[in-house]
Amino acid sequence: MKDDGINRRDFLKGAVAGGAVATTAAVGMTPQAAQAQQKPAAAPASPGYSYLNLEEAAFVEAMVDHMIPADQYSPKGTDLGINIYIDRALAGGWGKGDRLYMQGPWKVGHPNQGYQLPLKPADLYRAGIAATNAYCKKTYGKTFDQLPAAQKQEVLVGLQGNKIKFDSGLPTNTFFGTMYQTVMEGMFADPIYGGNRNKAVWKMIGFPGVVAVHAQNIEKFRDKRYVVEPLGIADLS
Repeated sequence: MKDDGINRRDFLKGAVAGGAVATTAAVGMTPQAAQAQQKPAAAPASPGYSYLNLEEAAFVEAMVDHMIPADQYSPKGTDLGINIYIDRALAGGWGKGDRLYMQGPWKVGHPNQGYQLPLKPADLYRAGIAATNAYCKKTYGKTFDQLPAAQKQEVLVGLQGNKIKFDSGLPTNTFFGTMYQTVMEGMFADPIYGGNRNKAVWKMIGFPGVVAVHAQNIEKFRDKRYVVEPLGIADLS
């Protein structure tokens, strides 16, 4: 689907490699700078959100709808519930860094060393949204969610390529990589986690779901299209 001359689905496909690399980019950020990013959170945007406040929810909703536009293949990102998946992930153990080593020392690392920031993922998301909105206000006079599609595209590509620089020193490609990771997870994960609502994406790609007996149909459907209503975790509970 094209919007303002930009094929957003092509952008989504083209960002796969860049998003994966950005997530593991080597970075250096002092604990003092990280602490400055960890501001007290405002109240959640609505009863439907556990972590995101109003400004953050507006950003995430605009971001997922731009990355996943409604077209003949699938609903838009918010209709798929990807924003809900992201909020739940940020509010949960992953967002809190439950399985991350967070004791330092914090030095510049190499890309193959993985995540190197002294920020929990939820704090990275919060700081990145605030910094991106500050950049958008300075550059365009509006927050990200208020920008037209062409300018949203410019911002996301700038974040991905680390061409936009945040005053805080927060690496923009790491922030983009984390956003991209959660958008992909919310799109393809089991609906029980909030995204992939009504199994729309599974149906789009022909994924049969979580049932472990599909191997029995390999010979039966060899060289034939295997069409079945996908089943999720909730269906088997």
